[in-house]
Amino acid sequence: MASRNVLPGDIVTPKYANNLKLGPGLHQPQAASSEGSENHKTIIVATCAGTLESKGKNKYYVETNGKRYVPAGQEPVVGVVTARMGEAYRVDIGSAHPATLDALAFEGATKRNRPNLRVGSLVYARVSLANKNLEPELECFDGQIHKSEGFGELKGGLVKKCSLGLARKLLDPDHFLLPLLGARFSLDAAIGVNGKVWFKAPTVKQTIAISRCIEAVDERSLEKAELTAFLNTLDV
Repeated sequence: MASRNVLPGDIVTPKYANNLKLGPGLHQPQAASSEGSENHKTIIVATCAGTLESKGKNKYYVETNGKRYVPAGQEPVVGVVTARMGEAYRVDIGSAHPATLDALAFEGATKRNRPNLRVGSLVYARVSLANKNLEPELECFDGQIHKSEGFGELKGGLVKKCSLGLARKLLDPDHFLLPLLGARFSLDAAIGVNGKVWFKAPTVKQTIAISRCIEAVDERSLEKAELTAFLNTLDV
């Protein structure tokens, strides 16, 4: 399906209806399809304005440049621990409601051996439950293989806020920003689709350069050649 602009209430008919995975900005009404019909079509309704995007054959979402993140299942997010509640943590992920992270929702965690997060700790997590009537829930492991796969506490480094649209683009391995920076110096990064990018570089100057490059691409829409020229002006 080609990218196109949508408004709230617009009807979206996917080309492939099997095993649909809907991201933010889309809703499938319960009575939107008739399973017994020969001309069965799955209907999806847009709930916000933006650009309809697809990944693969069955994943669809609406890309916006808004600042408010709407949680969707299986999405990676960067959050900050704001409180501890018994056997769970409350985590700010930039959504309307704080998320809950169980103290055992880490690879290999047990009641005797589990991470001890403090208020202010950063975590890279996956949204395991997203429901408009419930607070979102997080897990710090891959739901299929139950391995951390990069999820967990983020130590050191810096968090940079960006638009939700840029955050999703940075998750694409073909996007030029992170490979361009990685070719200049070593860095670790974690991209949250909630508009938060965590990164860590060996020096303060390199850390500042990463922050300024993210800002330049986000606010000035620099392309690869322009960003390369901009990076050459920085002292890294």
